[in-house]
Amino acid sequence: MRNILIVVFGFLCLGLKAQEAIKEEVKFAAPDASPADIVYFPLNAHKSKDDNLSKPVIKVIYSRPQKKGREIFGVLEQYGKVWRFGANENTEIKFFEKVNIGDKKIKAGSYSLFAIPDKNKWVIIINSQTDKWGAFSYDQSKDIVRVEVPVQTLTKPIEYFSVTFIKTDKGANLVAAWDKVQIQLPISF
Repeated sequence: MRNILIVVFGFLCLGLKAQEAIKEEVKFAAPDASPADIVYFPLNAHKSKDDNLSKPVIKVIYSRPQKKGREIFGVLEQYGKVWRFGANENTEIKFFEKVNIGDKKIKAGSYSLFAIPDKNKWVIIINSQTDKWGAFSYDQSKDIVRVEVPVQTLTKPIEYFSVTFIKTDKGANLVAAWDKVQIQLPISF
């Protein structure tokens, strides 16, 4: 009987401690002004219930800054300077299999994605350094490939920086747009 009372008393004490821990207010970060997003190729690969039908080939994790009435390219994101291809941490691109970008074969793995915007063309950069904030610690010596792509001018501005994929005969084009600018990066696999 005495052992039962000791066990019950122990559980009561643990319960009180657990309630005290619950009462402590947890401080969460404020919502980010540039929400994070993920896009896959094929676009619905992550929603497929059949593993054999739609395995992902590419995944892009990026943050989506907003235009908010600002002039974006040439002002906020200066021409000729390395940009993190989104907001916050540098954008991450993951290849689940070997791909070709430009004339370069790239092994499966995770990389960072940067751009150097210009008025008529962008340089898209795949870099081996990941998990960094912005382009502040960008290291050109870790570039895997650089590819020039033409700028397409849109008639209607895009409020949020957006990334998607378009299927092609040889693989997919990574399409990115913000404000009145759109680019496409061909990826074959």
